Amino acid sequence: MADFEVDVLIVGGGPVGLAASIECSRHGLTSLLVERHPGTSIFPKARLVSTRTMELVRSWGLGEEVERAGLPREDSLAVGVGSSLTAADFHREVAPVAQDAPHSPTYTYICAQDKFEVVLRGLAESSSGSDVRFATTLTSLEQDKSGVDGVIESASGRATVRARYAIAADGGRSTVRDRLGIGVDGPPPLGHMISIMFDADLVPLLADRMCALYFIRSAIPCAVEAVDNQRRWIIQTGYDPAEGGSEADFTPEFCVRVVREAVGVPDLDVELVGVMPWLQQAVTATRFRSGRVFLAGDSAHVSTPQGGFGMNCGIQDAHNLVWKLAAVVSGTAGEALLDTYDAERHPIGERTVGESLANAFITFQMMEGKLSMKEAIARQAGRRSCEGLVLGFHYDSAAVVPDGTDAPVVEDPYRTYVATARPGHRAPHLPLTRGAESLSTLDLFGAGLVLLTPAGSGWAQAAKEVGSRTGVAITAVEVSADGSTAVVSPDWASVYGVGAAGAVLVRPDGHVAWRSTAAASTDALSAAVDAVLARG
Repeated sequence: MADFEVDVLIVGGGPVGLAASIECSRHGLTSLLVERHPGTSIFPKARLVSTRTMELVRSWGLGEEVERAGLPREDSLAVGVGSSLTAADFHREVAPVAQDAPHSPTYTYICAQDKFEVVLRGLAESSSGSDVRFATTLTSLEQDKSGVDGVIESASGRATVRARYAIAADGGRSTVRDRLGIGVDGPPPLGHMISIMFDADLVPLLADRMCALYFIRSAIPCAVEAVDNQRRWIIQTGYDPAEGGSEADFTPEFCVRVVREAVGVPDLDVELVGVMPWLQQAVTATRFRSGRVFLAGDSAHVSTPQGGFGMNCGIQDAHNLVWKLAAVVSGTAGEALLDTYDAERHPIGERTVGESLANAFITFQMMEGKLSMKEAIARQAGRRSCEGLVLGFHYDSAAVVPDGTDAPVVEDPYRTYVATARPGHRAPHLPLTRGAESLSTLDLFGAGLVLLTPAGSGWAQAAKEVGSRTGVAITAVEVSADGSTAVVSPDWASVYGVGAAGAVLVRPDGHVAWRSTAAASTDALSAAVDAVLARG
């Protein structure tokens, strides 16, 4: 008998592993998270929390806490470029994001990973059914037809774990992925990078130049990132081993020189906080599942840092996967539902990695002087608006029932998001009222399957009958334009494309599973539920 028995073993305690732990608790699963490091990250490796991730953070009740820990949005949306932070040729531009406001009840935010992880860890550790263990290393992982066996080691000794499933969220150099023999596709490493974290009083020097990100074409090209826009900052630069470069070159003296050249102040008072070497990569695992073990986050896909997509894409992995695990563990879904994780997330991982690579090429061109300062800043600022990528992605799998409609055609699918309730897409945000309460359609999703339908359509009764027939809980919400129901929206039926009599079935991850414009039918809804949950 194992020392611990849980539904899900989570390997890795970064943002993705912590998100998986939170989601397990929300869906009634027990979990054990193990992380070899003694605590959360001390380096703000990621900073941008995308609009979609902020929506999840909001659903976890952490929105205000994350915003208190991060930068004000007015500082988060600007990008700068120049030969130094104080040079006369410095240009600043704010990303063109005003058009994004109607698409969500929240918006992208800058919250450094070292602070973001602390917030996530607090919720994960306090949630029911979760066991979060730092300074604990997974030393063995085996699986059979009914579960996964792990061996963990810590200062308190060695223990065995038996789990129904495992999630590998152990980073780009995933030992779990290696044990499973899963390879990666993508180009060779794009560069050997160094992150220099430092404290300096830059605010008086920047005045009207405050940004979240600065690209500097100094003698040592680099990017400067604001951690708190007060005293703490990060510089990212690189070296080329082919030219004799090495991480050993980055002595304290040389790091101070890099900072001073980037700022443009030769005698700047600089306090070094830390130096971290890393590889800039753009690769995707060949598959995201091996039996009962699933890859998520950087173990599944590694993006370049340009665009800030990696952490966010990984959190969406966890959000997509955990509700499916819960449905299978509870017996309401068939095992084949788990096949849709790779089918849905692998294409999104590949696309996200590709877009990060495109952003990196813009940076390379800029640093090599192939773009003027004006061109560079315009392109960099323009790519900061990416709601088409982070909100507009959609799934095609057996867990989605097509309705014969085409996806919206947009000129720039990276920047432009078009609200649609076509099956597979994220159910659009719309403001609603429920009594005296103002809320978003997104606030209705997350606990299980939700059926939205116009008032008096008959679909609510069909949902009740299907629930009784299948044992699958379906929450029916009738929405009216005239206030005849508790939930009111004048635009909902039109935006969701259901007409006066149809319905939309939304999955726990907020994506539309099925849509009908026809009159209420218990058989039609039952067939849709069976298809989505692989109850064949």
